[in-house]
Amino acid sequence: MPVSQVTVEDEERAENYLKKFYNLTEETTKGRGVSPVSRKLSEMQRFFGLQITGTLDADTVAMMKKPRCGVPDGNIARFSTFGEYKWQKNSLTYRIENYTPDMSVSEVDDSIERALQVWAKVTPLRFTRIYSGTADIMISFGRQSHGDYYPFDGPDGTLAHAFAPSPGIGGDAHFDEDEDFTFRSNTGYILFMVAAHEFGHSLGLSHSDDAGALMYPVYTYRNPDTFILPRDDVNGIQSLYGPSPDTDSSGEKPLPPTTPDACDSTMVLDAVTTLRGEMFFFKDSFFWRSYPQSSTPQQSLITNFWPDAPSNIDAAYESRSSDKVYLFKGKMVWAFSGYDLVGGYPKPISSFGLAKSVEKIDAVFHDVDTGKTLFFVGSDYYSYDEVRKTMDQGFPKRVDETFSGLTGQVTAAFQYKGFTYIYSGKYMFEYSLRSGRLFRVLNNSYFLRCTNF
Repeated sequence: MPVSQVTVEDEERAENYLKKFYNLTEETTKGRGVSPVSRKLSEMQRFFGLQITGTLDADTVAMMKKPRCGVPDGNIARFSTFGEYKWQKNSLTYRIENYTPDMSVSEVDDSIERALQVWAKVTPLRFTRIYSGTADIMISFGRQSHGDYYPFDGPDGTLAHAFAPSPGIGGDAHFDEDEDFTFRSNTGYILFMVAAHEFGHSLGLSHSDDAGALMYPVYTYRNPDTFILPRDDVNGIQSLYGPSPDTDSSGEKPLPPTTPDACDSTMVLDAVTTLRGEMFFFKDSFFWRSYPQSSTPQQSLITNFWPDAPSNIDAAYESRSSDKVYLFKGKMVWAFSGYDLVGGYPKPISSFGLAKSVEKIDAVFHDVDTGKTLFFVGSDYYSYDEVRKTMDQGFPKRVDETFSGLTGQVTAAFQYKGFTYIYSGKYMFEYSLRSGRLFRVLNNSYFLRCTNF
């Protein structure tokens, strides 16, 4: 097993993971040439947008440890289907065979019904519950070996699995009773979200590599009260069954959320920061993570990396001296050490010494030369002393008096390899740390490896 800074237990986990989700078999591990394990690792890394090394590195292990669906990962694509496996009718039945003791009966019933309605709202599919006999979609809770030759693995790991439309077990959805399922609380796994994902399989969808899609294989907390099926999933299910005949094109309904495209020439980034030698670019609920050795940044939901973080942030910066990263949204700031929220956060941004009249931070970066952290607010900026934990005297100052050539509002900022990068809308201004001179004006997707501009 190719390995880098991982344990024997990690190696065993990886081999089991690749067998379960990427069809690594005993036969494929024999022979000469490139190791089949390396090929399968590369396949898995490509699917999740990780750095493709073919070796078992720390990021790959971390992804393998995340709770997920038990259905294998298929083609590397946005939405994908199981091919010809779809229902040949639009009226389907479902039956709940048993209940989890984690929730009340009414909470389970409500979660299952709403999860099915996620798909009914955008297709001609309609679901009717039956209480006896065999339904198209049989729903049950079980643990370990539960009668389908695909045993569950105990707490965390695999949360549930479902079967593509076909005779017999096709369409059925099974949930691991060893998990802690909840109605709304994020302290366990929200049954509505897990079920909505599994019912996508029951209807014929495979996994998507779109990190914002419901059919992404890794579990992500989302508020069940405000959840809207993402565009990638809508496209996938409508490719099988078509749109809902009840759609009123004249009505103003919220559009399905779309995963941002790194190469969208009109995109304005929300924030940018470094973190332990990497670059993080934030947009909406997502970020791109750029590795120095990788040619393709990895896209992920913010909450996949920092579960307690907000989405649609305003600014971010790394404090190398404390090994923390700070995320700003509105009048609040969140501090993280690694993946964990630091105790006492979120705090008001006034804790940095900013006036309480400041409603939000537009951008922020730490200047490694001076040891100061600069906060951009409108056309002005403030200087914060990280050692004394106070704002410097003589501020705010005007942005355009310090950063020549910059006339628009600052939208993001960071320092990297001897340069300061100030974003304004779709453009990025590159300044020399040594002289302060403006070197270049670049498109804001420059570090996202886009070449279509």
